[in-house]
Amino acid sequence: MPGDATSGDRPDRRALILVENLSVPFDRRVWQECTTLRDAGWKVHVICPRGSTRDTEPEAEIDGVRIHRYPLRAATGGPAGYLREYGSALWHTARLARKVGPVDVVHACNPPDLLFLPALWLKRRGARFVFDQHDLVPELYLSRFDRGEDLLYRAVCALERLTYRAADVVLATNESYRDVAMRRGGRRPTDVFVVRSAPETDRFQPVPPEPELKRGKPHLLCYLGVMGPQDGVDYALRALAKVRDELGRTDWHAVFVGAGDAFDAMVELSRRLGLSEQVQFTGRIPDTDLVRYLSTADVCLSPDPRNPLNDVSTMNKVLEYMAMGRPIVSFDLREARVSAGDAAVYAPANDEAEFAKLIALLLDDPPMRARMGKIGQERISGQLSWRNSQRSLLAAYAVACRDHTPVSARDAVRTRKRPRR
Repeated sequence: MPGDATSGDRPDRRALILVENLSVPFDRRVWQECTTLRDAGWKVHVICPRGSTRDTEPEAEIDGVRIHRYPLRAATGGPAGYLREYGSALWHTARLARKVGPVDVVHACNPPDLLFLPALWLKRRGARFVFDQHDLVPELYLSRFDRGEDLLYRAVCALERLTYRAADVVLATNESYRDVAMRRGGRRPTDVFVVRSAPETDRFQPVPPEPELKRGKPHLLCYLGVMGPQDGVDYALRALAKVRDELGRTDWHAVFVGAGDAFDAMVELSRRLGLSEQVQFTGRIPDTDLVRYLSTADVCLSPDPRNPLNDVSTMNKVLEYMAMGRPIVSFDLREARVSAGDAAVYAPANDEAEFAKLIALLLDDPPMRARMGKIGQERISGQLSWRNSQRSLLAAYAVACRDHTPVSARDAVRTRKRPRR
């Protein structure tokens, strides 16, 4: 983007992006940010964990972005497991940050809200700190663990406050998160930028439907996404049982694409509900297969229940369904409506029976499905496109770097001041 305050007029700027919960470029949002900054003239480094089946190399340079990865075992067994995971991640992040060397911006993506610690170390060496708030961790804690506002909840609230306080600029994924940053984090409106996640339209290009994916049924239902305790796959399965048992509909096959902590439990729940013959779990699959399923699907499911986190979070699967022109059934969540608008129909929060009825409604109304799909595609190519997020991201960096001497210039000053021998 020629002429942007972050690009050609200040060459050789260096950004370091810190990620803990996904590898890069598998983390699509982070990868889009990396390539946006690269195209604006930044030299971009990333520190992240290694993936299990992809992104496994310790170091890689992909499309001009330098990626440094560390081994990380995901937490198991309660709080002690998370302490081990986060302690290991912080140690490796600090180790690799020293290897990267001086940077102009350190850009930390949560969760967890612990990356402000290496960010503070880099701030003392002249970097500016951009906090990219992917999740509201206090709400995530309440929604995932159902422990109430206990000691650990108060601890994650304190870590969030410290992160807000340390940051020079905050990136929020939607207006609800921006409001939290101002209200709870005490940030000024001018320092909080909405950078919405958006699907990569090159990745989500419809292909001709494949009727054989419906396993002999007239209709295909599709779920795409993570399967964690707060993601509502159990709600979707119970709703599908009601479609069969209460509405008498067996004219559908359902496919659940994705993986996560609750994957095995969801497969077992499907078996207990007697859905094994009609519900297929694929695990993670290549993009080409994902596009085949979405292109064939008649209705897509977004069963995230209303809880403190989901009500104010933007669901990536909703955006991806819209990019593929698929109609959506969702529970009535504040940010789901902001994202999908009339591309979705909304059941009262957590009401599985109404969710089931809306599935049946869409199955019986092909023209309505087509209208909703078109609305979704228009929203993704318009107001929800990554182009708008790119502008906001670069504006945030411009504010963060205002009156900031680039690393290369600081090094030159140090060289000039070095005494002669």
